[in-house]
Amino acid sequence: MSTVHQLLAHLEAHAPFAYQADYDNARLITGSPDQEITGVLCTLDSIEDTVYEAVDRGCNVIVAHHPIVFSGLKSLTGASYIERTIIQAIRHHIAIIAVHTNLDSVHPGGVNSALAEILGLGAGEVLRPNASVDPSTHTVGAGLVADLPEAMDHTVFLGYVKDRLKLRVLKHTAPIDRPIQRVAICGGSGSFLLEDAVRHGADAFITSDYKYHQFFDADGRIVILDIGHYESERHVITLLQKLIQDKFDNFAAHCTNLDTNPIDYYL
Repeated sequence: MSTVHQLLAHLEAHAPFAYQADYDNARLITGSPDQEITGVLCTLDSIEDTVYEAVDRGCNVIVAHHPIVFSGLKSLTGASYIERTIIQAIRHHIAIIAVHTNLDSVHPGGVNSALAEILGLGAGEVLRPNASVDPSTHTVGAGLVADLPEAMDHTVFLGYVKDRLKLRVLKHTAPIDRPIQRVAICGGSGSFLLEDAVRHGADAFITSDYKYHQFFDADGRIVILDIGHYESERHVITLLQKLIQDKFDNFAAHCTNLDTNPIDYYL
Protein backbone atom coordinates (compact mmCIF):
# COMPACT_ATOMS: atom_id res chain seq x y z
CA MET A 1 0.00 0.00 0.00
CA SER A 2 1.09 3.55 -0.70
CA THR A 3 1.16 6.12 2.07
CA VAL A 4 0.18 9.75 2.33
CA HIS A 5 3.88 10.54 2.64
CA GLN A 6 4.56 8.96 -0.76
CA LEU A 7 1.69 10.89 -2.31
CA LEU A 8 3.00 14.13 -0.83
CA ALA A 9 6.46 13.39 -2.26
CA HIS A 10 4.95 12.89 -5.72
CA LEU A 11 2.99 16.14 -5.53
CA GLU A 12 6.09 17.92 -4.23
CA ALA A 13 8.13 16.70 -7.20
CA HIS A 14 5.55 18.07 -9.63
CA ALA A 15 4.66 21.33 -7.86
CA PRO A 16 7.00 22.03 -4.93
CA PHE A 17 5.15 23.38 -1.91
CA ALA A 18 7.87 26.03 -1.54
CA TYR A 19 6.43 27.71 -4.66
CA GLN A 20 3.19 28.62 -2.91
CA ALA A 21 2.33 32.25 -2.15
CA ASP A 22 3.02 33.68 1.29
CA TYR A 23 -0.68 33.76 2.20
CA ASP A 24 -1.31 30.18 1.13
CA ASN A 25 -1.60 26.93 3.09
CA ALA A 26 -0.79 24.22 0.53
CA ARG A 27 0.21 21.19 2.59
CA LEU A 28 -1.13 18.16 4.46
CA ILE A 29 -3.90 19.74 6.52
CA THR A 30 -5.39 16.72 8.31
CA GLY A 31 -4.20 13.15 8.70
CA SER A 32 -0.90 11.39 9.20
CA PRO A 33 1.88 11.02 6.61
CA ASP A 34 2.09 7.34 7.62
CA GLN A 35 -1.55 6.69 6.75
CA GLU A 36 -2.01 4.02 4.06
CA ILE A 37 -4.15 5.15 1.15
CA THR A 38 -7.34 3.31 0.24
CA GLY A 39 -8.40 5.83 -2.40
CA VAL A 40 -8.12 9.51 -3.29
CA LEU A 41 -10.88 11.98 -4.08
CA CYS A 42 -9.80 14.97 -6.18
CA THR A 43 -11.75 18.18 -5.84
CA LEU A 44 -11.50 21.93 -6.13
CA ASP A 45 -12.79 22.54 -2.61
CA SER A 46 -12.59 20.33 0.47
CA ILE A 47 -15.86 21.06 2.25
CA GLU A 48 -18.06 18.98 4.54
CA ASP A 49 -19.96 17.33 1.67
CA THR A 50 -16.66 16.40 0.04
CA VAL A 51 -15.67 14.50 3.18
CA TYR A 52 -18.94 12.56 3.08
CA GLU A 53 -18.41 11.80 -0.61
CA ALA A 54 -14.91 10.49 0.13
CA VAL A 55 -16.30 8.18 2.82
CA ASP A 56 -19.05 6.92 0.50
CA ARG A 57 -16.52 6.17 -2.25
CA GLY A 58 -14.03 4.39 -0.02
CA CYS A 59 -11.42 7.15 -0.13
CA ASN A 60 -9.42 8.16 2.92
CA VAL A 61 -7.54 11.00 1.20
CA ILE A 62 -8.87 14.20 -0.34
CA VAL A 63 -6.57 16.17 -2.64
CA ALA A 64 -8.05 19.62 -3.13
CA HIS A 65 -6.87 22.72 -4.94
CA HIS A 66 -8.15 25.20 -2.35
CA PRO A 67 -7.04 24.80 1.29
CA ILE A 68 -9.92 24.46 3.74
CA VAL A 69 -7.77 26.27 6.31
CA PHE A 70 -5.86 29.43 5.38
CA SER A 71 -5.06 30.67 8.88
CA GLY A 72 -4.96 29.26 12.38
CA LEU A 73 -8.12 27.88 13.95
CA LYS A 74 -8.76 28.91 17.55
CA SER A 75 -11.56 26.43 18.19
CA LEU A 76 -13.24 23.35 16.73
CA THR A 77 -16.84 23.67 17.81
CA GLY A 78 -18.51 23.20 14.43
CA ALA A 79 -19.60 26.82 14.32
CA SER A 80 -18.41 27.33 10.73
CA TYR A 81 -18.19 25.22 7.58
CA ILE A 82 -14.40 25.19 8.01
CA GLU A 83 -14.60 23.77 11.53
CA ARG A 84 -17.27 21.24 10.51
CA THR A 85 -15.14 20.03 7.61
CA ILE A 86 -12.08 19.53 9.81
CA ILE A 87 -14.13 17.77 12.49
CA GLN A 88 -15.66 15.37 9.98
CA ALA A 89 -12.30 14.69 8.31
CA ILE A 90 -10.75 13.78 11.65
CA ARG A 91 -13.79 11.74 12.70
CA HIS A 92 -13.63 9.68 9.50
CA HIS A 93 -9.81 9.48 9.37
CA ILE A 94 -9.65 11.46 6.12
CA ALA A 95 -6.35 13.07 5.18
CA ILE A 96 -6.80 16.40 3.39
CA ILE A 97 -4.04 17.71 1.13
CA ALA A 98 -4.17 21.12 -0.55
CA VAL A 99 -2.18 21.79 -3.74
CA HIS A 100 -2.91 25.42 -4.47
CA THR A 101 -0.70 28.30 -5.63
CA ASN A 102 2.24 25.94 -6.03
CA LEU A 103 0.23 24.18 -8.77
CA ASP A 104 -0.80 27.58 -10.16
CA SER A 105 2.88 28.48 -10.51
CA VAL A 106 4.35 25.56 -12.46
CA HIS A 107 4.46 25.40 -16.25
CA PRO A 108 3.94 23.09 -18.01
CA GLY A 109 1.73 20.76 -16.00
CA GLY A 110 0.08 23.46 -13.91
CA VAL A 111 -3.28 25.17 -13.67
CA ASN A 112 -2.68 27.72 -16.41
CA SER A 113 -1.03 25.44 -18.94
CA ALA A 114 -4.01 23.07 -18.60
CA LEU A 115 -6.39 26.00 -19.09
CA ALA A 116 -4.43 27.11 -22.15
CA GLU A 117 -4.81 23.62 -23.64
CA ILE A 118 -8.58 23.71 -23.18
CA LEU A 119 -8.68 27.09 -24.92
CA GLY A 120 -6.63 25.80 -27.85
CA LEU A 121 -3.77 28.20 -27.22
CA GLY A 122 -0.27 27.49 -28.46
CA ALA A 123 2.92 27.14 -26.45
CA GLY A 124 2.99 29.97 -23.96
CA GLU A 125 5.23 31.77 -21.51
CA VAL A 126 4.74 32.73 -17.89
CA LEU A 127 3.35 36.23 -17.40
CA ARG A 128 5.27 37.01 -14.22
CA PRO A 129 8.18 34.60 -13.62
CA ASN A 130 9.28 33.87 -10.07
CA ALA A 131 12.76 35.37 -9.97
CA SER A 132 13.75 33.30 -6.95
CA VAL A 133 13.45 30.00 -8.84
CA ASP A 134 16.19 28.63 -11.08
CA PRO A 135 14.60 28.64 -14.57
CA SER A 136 16.67 25.63 -15.61
CA THR A 137 14.79 23.56 -13.05
CA HIS A 138 11.22 24.79 -13.46
CA THR A 139 9.42 27.50 -15.38
CA VAL A 140 7.62 29.03 -12.43
CA GLY A 141 5.46 32.08 -12.02
CA ALA A 142 2.00 33.60 -12.21
CA GLY A 143 -0.26 33.48 -15.25
CA LEU A 144 0.43 32.54 -18.83
CA VAL A 145 0.30 34.23 -22.23
CA ALA A 146 -0.06 32.41 -25.56
CA ASP A 147 -1.53 32.79 -29.03
CA LEU A 148 -4.64 31.46 -30.71
CA PRO A 149 -4.03 29.78 -34.08
CA GLU A 150 -6.01 32.56 -35.77
CA ALA A 151 -7.16 36.01 -34.76
CA MET A 152 -10.86 36.49 -33.91
CA ASP A 153 -13.08 39.49 -33.68
CA HIS A 154 -14.49 40.44 -30.29
CA THR A 155 -17.87 38.73 -30.48
CA VAL A 156 -16.52 35.53 -32.01
CA PHE A 157 -13.84 35.35 -29.31
CA LEU A 158 -16.37 35.74 -26.50
CA GLY A 159 -18.47 32.93 -27.94
CA TYR A 160 -15.37 30.78 -28.40
CA VAL A 161 -14.34 31.17 -24.75
CA LYS A 162 -17.89 30.57 -23.53
CA ASP A 163 -18.14 27.38 -25.58
CA ARG A 164 -14.67 25.99 -24.80
CA LEU A 165 -15.04 26.54 -21.05
CA LYS A 166 -18.74 25.61 -20.95
CA LEU A 167 -19.68 28.87 -19.25
CA ARG A 168 -23.20 29.93 -18.40
CA VAL A 169 -22.18 33.58 -18.34
CA LEU A 170 -19.08 35.77 -18.45
CA LYS A 171 -18.30 39.42 -17.78
CA HIS A 172 -16.11 41.44 -20.12
CA THR A 173 -14.99 44.94 -21.06
CA ALA A 174 -15.62 46.76 -24.34
CA PRO A 175 -14.04 45.72 -27.65
CA ILE A 176 -10.63 47.07 -28.60
CA ASP A 177 -9.57 48.38 -32.02
CA ARG A 178 -7.90 45.15 -33.14
CA PRO A 179 -8.75 41.45 -33.41
CA ILE A 180 -7.90 39.10 -30.58
CA GLN A 181 -5.13 36.55 -30.97
CA ARG A 182 -2.67 36.90 -28.09
CA VAL A 183 -4.38 35.83 -24.87
CA ALA A 184 -3.25 36.10 -21.25
CA ILE A 185 -4.80 33.78 -18.68
CA CYS A 186 -4.74 33.26 -14.93
CA GLY A 187 -6.86 30.66 -13.20
CA GLY A 188 -8.44 32.04 -10.05
CA SER A 189 -7.96 35.67 -8.96
CA GLY A 190 -5.60 37.32 -11.45
CA SER A 191 -6.34 41.04 -11.58
CA PHE A 192 -2.86 41.76 -10.20
CA LEU A 193 -1.42 40.55 -13.54
CA LEU A 194 -3.20 43.04 -15.83
CA GLU A 195 -0.15 45.21 -16.51
CA ASP A 196 1.93 42.09 -17.15
CA ALA A 197 -0.65 41.00 -19.71
CA VAL A 198 -0.54 44.40 -21.42
CA ARG A 199 3.26 44.42 -21.41
CA HIS A 200 3.27 41.01 -23.12
CA GLY A 201 1.09 42.38 -25.89
CA ALA A 202 -2.04 40.43 -24.97
CA ASP A 203 -5.26 41.39 -26.70
CA ALA A 204 -7.40 39.74 -24.01
CA PHE A 205 -6.97 38.66 -20.40
CA ILE A 206 -9.04 35.78 -19.01
CA THR A 207 -9.25 35.45 -15.22
CA SER A 208 -11.74 35.98 -12.37
CA ASP A 209 -12.71 37.97 -9.27
CA TYR A 210 -12.50 41.41 -10.88
CA LYS A 211 -14.01 44.27 -8.89
CA TYR A 212 -16.15 46.93 -10.58
CA HIS A 213 -13.57 49.73 -10.68
CA GLN A 214 -10.83 47.36 -11.83
CA PHE A 215 -12.62 46.82 -15.14
CA PHE A 216 -11.87 50.47 -15.98
CA ASP A 217 -8.17 49.60 -15.94
CA ALA A 218 -8.57 47.89 -19.32
CA ASP A 219 -8.70 51.48 -20.67
CA GLY A 220 -9.06 50.42 -24.31
CA ARG A 221 -5.75 48.56 -24.22
CA ILE A 222 -7.04 45.01 -23.68
CA VAL A 223 -10.28 43.07 -23.22
CA ILE A 224 -10.78 41.72 -19.69
CA LEU A 225 -12.90 38.58 -19.32
CA ASP A 226 -14.04 37.59 -15.82
CA ILE A 227 -15.27 34.02 -16.20
CA GLY A 228 -15.77 33.17 -12.51
CA HIS A 229 -13.34 31.67 -10.02
CA TYR A 230 -14.78 28.14 -9.99
CA GLU A 231 -15.13 28.16 -13.77
CA SER A 232 -11.52 29.18 -14.27
CA GLU A 233 -10.20 26.34 -12.12
CA ARG A 234 -12.62 23.41 -12.26
CA HIS A 235 -10.35 21.68 -14.79
CA VAL A 236 -7.85 21.29 -11.93
CA ILE A 237 -9.93 18.36 -10.65
CA THR A 238 -9.05 16.21 -13.66
CA LEU A 239 -5.49 17.59 -13.66
CA LEU A 240 -4.98 16.32 -10.11
CA GLN A 241 -6.67 13.00 -10.84
CA LYS A 242 -4.42 12.31 -13.82
CA LEU A 243 -1.31 13.45 -11.97
CA ILE A 244 -2.01 10.97 -9.18
CA GLN A 245 -3.30 8.05 -11.22
CA ASP A 246 -0.36 8.14 -13.62
CA LYS A 247 1.96 7.49 -10.67
CA PHE A 248 0.05 5.11 -8.40
CA ASP A 249 -1.65 1.89 -9.50
CA ASN A 250 -2.51 0.36 -6.12
CA PHE A 251 -5.42 2.71 -5.36
CA ALA A 252 -7.96 4.64 -7.40
CA ALA A 253 -7.99 8.41 -7.76
CA HIS A 254 -11.50 9.73 -8.38
CA CYS A 255 -12.84 13.07 -9.58
CA THR A 256 -15.53 14.45 -7.31
CA ASN A 257 -19.13 14.28 -8.48
CA LEU A 258 -19.96 17.44 -6.53
CA ASP A 259 -20.23 20.96 -7.89
CA THR A 260 -18.75 22.92 -4.98
CA ASN A 261 -19.24 26.35 -6.57
CA PRO A 262 -20.91 28.53 -3.90
CA ILE A 263 -22.13 30.98 -6.57
CA ASP A 264 -25.27 30.44 -8.64
CA TYR A 265 -26.92 32.53 -11.35
CA TYR A 266 -30.53 33.48 -11.95
CA LEU A 267 -30.86 33.65 -15.73
